[in-house]
Amino acid sequence: MTIPKKLLLSVCTLIFLITASAIEKPKLTLDEFFNSVDINNVKISPDGASVVIAAERADWDQSIFRKDLWLYRGGDLVQLTRSGHVSKPEWSADGRWVAFLSDRKGATGKSEAAGEKEEEVSQLYLISPSGGEAFAVTQGSETVHAFSWSPDSQTVYFATRMPWTKSQKDAYKKEWKDVSQYRAAERGDSVFALRVGDALAHRAAAGTRETPESEKEQDITPGSRVLASTPLRIQQLATSPNGQKLAFLTEPISERQEKVELYEIYSIDLASSSPGQSPRQLTRNHAVEGDLDWAEDNRHLFFTVSVGDIGDSYRDLQPHLYSVDTEGGQVQQWGKEFAGAVNHYTVAGSRILVSGRVGTEVPVYSATHPTDSFSKLNTWGGTYERISAAKSSPKIAFIYSALEKPTEVYLADRIEKIQEAKPITSFNRLFTERDLPKGKPYRWKADDGTTVEGMLIYPPGQFEAKNLPTLVLIHGGPADADGNHFEADWYQWDRLAASAGWLVFEPNYRGSTGYGDKFLMQIVPEIVSRPGKDILEGVDALVKDGIANPNQLAVGGYSYGGYMTNWLITQTARFKAAVTGAGAVEHVANWGNDDTTFDDAYFLGGLPWEAAQRYHDEAAIYFINRVKTPTHMVAGADDIRVAVAENYLLDHALHILGVPSTLVVFPGEGHSLSNNPWHGKIKVREELKWLQKYGGTPAAP
Repeated sequence: MTIPKKLLLSVCTLIFLITASAIEKPKLTLDEFFNSVDINNVKISPDGASVVIAAERADWDQSIFRKDLWLYRGGDLVQLTRSGHVSKPEWSADGRWVAFLSDRKGATGKSEAAGEKEEEVSQLYLISPSGGEAFAVTQGSETVHAFSWSPDSQTVYFATRMPWTKSQKDAYKKEWKDVSQYRAAERGDSVFALRVGDALAHRAAAGTRETPESEKEQDITPGSRVLASTPLRIQQLATSPNGQKLAFLTEPISERQEKVELYEIYSIDLASSSPGQSPRQLTRNHAVEGDLDWAEDNRHLFFTVSVGDIGDSYRDLQPHLYSVDTEGGQVQQWGKEFAGAVNHYTVAGSRILVSGRVGTEVPVYSATHPTDSFSKLNTWGGTYERISAAKSSPKIAFIYSALEKPTEVYLADRIEKIQEAKPITSFNRLFTERDLPKGKPYRWKADDGTTVEGMLIYPPGQFEAKNLPTLVLIHGGPADADGNHFEADWYQWDRLAASAGWLVFEPNYRGSTGYGDKFLMQIVPEIVSRPGKDILEGVDALVKDGIANPNQLAVGGYSYGGYMTNWLITQTARFKAAVTGAGAVEHVANWGNDDTTFDDAYFLGGLPWEAAQRYHDEAAIYFINRVKTPTHMVAGADDIRVAVAENYLLDHALHILGVPSTLVVFPGEGHSLSNNPWHGKIKVREELKWLQKYGGTPAAP
C-alpha cells in the first residue's frame, strides 16, 4: 500500500513533535542548582598517567561543604579521600605519594592562645594513589600553612607558626587568662624539613613506645628540623628542580592586607648545613605576589601579582606574570604587551602555559621567553582554568567550562591537541540534562566614548527575545569580570535568575579585568561613581535596543557588587527591587575594618585623612535619602572584609526612611559564606523571592 505524501509528512511531523516533547529538558530547580560540584584544583602525576582532583560539594545533612580528592587513572575515576576536609594536593616527584593538607582538632582540641575560640588545625598528610589510608606526617597544635616536596621525594618541607613549649603556653595562660591580644599574641613562622622515611618509621612505631618528655614539651613533629624562621606568616613554599633552593612567600601574621611590603619572596639555601639560617629576600616592591613556581634553569622563579605593582609606588593593575632572577634579583614581566589578565599559569618544560582573560573569554596562551608575545593556542570558546602539565610526559590536565558546558576536568595528550581533550569527570552532568539559559556578550558606549562590555544571560527558550524583565547582576572585585564560563553557587546565580524569567545583565564596568590596565585603573579615584555611570549607561542601551523592559528593572550584587548596588539605588529610582550583600555604604569605618585596606585607600585617592571629601562623595550613606527601591540585604556575621556593621547601617537608614527592606545575617560566616551550604541556598532563595515580589517576574523555580 502506498501512503500519500501529504499524509506521510503529517505523520512524520506528528512523530517529531511527540518525540521533541518527550525529550524536552526541564528547567533548573533551586535544589539542583545548589548540588553543583566545585572543582578547586587539578594535579597531573609526573608521568601523566594519573590526575588528582580536589572537588567540593554540599553535605546538607552535616551542614558543611565536603572537600575531598578524586583520582583518575586508567580510565577510572575513584574517590581517594573521604574526610571532607582536604586541600592543596601535590604529587611527589616519583609518583608514589600525594601530599595534602587536612583539618582536624589540635592535640589539645583548641588553640593554645588565650581568648581564641576552638579551631581546627591543618596538618600535612600523605596517601598512596595505589590504595590505603591517608596518615598525618606532622603533628602538634600549630596549623601547617604551606608545604613542598623535595625533587627526590625523600623530604617534605613545611611551614608553621613556631610552636611554643608547654612551659611557654602555661606562662601565657597564667598571665593573660582569656584575654585576646590583637597582633601582640601572634608570631612568625618557621620552615621545617622532615624526611619521609623518618615519618614512616615514626608512624610504624606509634603505639609501641611512650612519647618522650622532650616531645611533649616541644610540641613539634618528631624527626623534623628547623631550616629558617621569619617574623611573618608563610603562604607558599616552592622547591627548585635541583633541590638546592627553597623559596617562600610571606604575608602579615594578622592575615590582613595592611602593609604591602610584608608580601615578599624569600629563598633558603638547602645546601647549607647551618640550621636557622637567615632567608634571602628576593623582591622589594608594592605588590602582593602569589603562585610561585621554578623555571627549569633552577635560577628564575615565576610569580603572579593580582594586587599592587612591582614598581616603586602602589597601584592596582590586572594580574600579570613575572619572573625574578634569584641570583641577580632582576624582575621581568612576561608577555608585557598582553592586554589581558593572567588568571593562572603553569611551567611546561621550557615554556609557560597561561590561561588569560581577554574580554569575556579565557583561552590558553604560551610563551618561551619573557620578551615573547603570548601566543594564543587553538582552543574552544570558554574558560580554561588550573592547567597542570606533567613533568615527564607531554600530557596536560585542566578545568574547562562555558556558558552551556558545566565545569569538568579534561585531559589532553599534549598541548598541541588541546581541542581533542576528553572530559575525565562528570561531576556536573545533571546540568547538561536541564534547559540551560543561553547568553552572549553585549557592548555599549560610555559617556566618554569608551566601549564597555558585559554579558546577557537569557531565560531558557527566550534567547535574543525583546522587552524582558532585567536583573543587573554586578560582579565583585572590582578586579574581576563575567564572561563565557559556568558557575553555579550563591555568588554567581545568574542561571537560576534566568530560569526564573529574568534577563540577567552582567556589566564589566571600569575596574574590571580583561580590558587592559588603563581600563581597570579608570576606577581611581571614583570608586563607585565612574563604574556606576558605566552600568547605568549599559541599562540605557539595553532599553534603547528594546532588549530590557524599562518597567521591570532590578539590581543586585555581593561584595563590591554590593557596594555598587548600594550606590546605584541612591542615583536612580528606576530599579523596582534591589538585592545587596556584604557591600559598604561608607568608606572610613570600612577602611578600618577591611582586611584589604591599602587597595581601598588607592581606589579613593588617599587615606581617610588625606582624601576626606572623596570618602564623602563616593559614599552611598550621604545620598541615602534619595532611595525609593525596596532592598533586601545579606551579610556574614563574622565578615572582616566588609563588616556586618555596614549592612546594619544601611538597614537602619532604610528603616528610618520607610523604604521596604529586610536584612538576613548568617552566623559563623565570613565574607565568602563558605562554612554552611544552607546559608548560600537560603540567601539566593530569599533574593529570588524578593525580586519576584517587587520586580514582578514569575515565581522562582
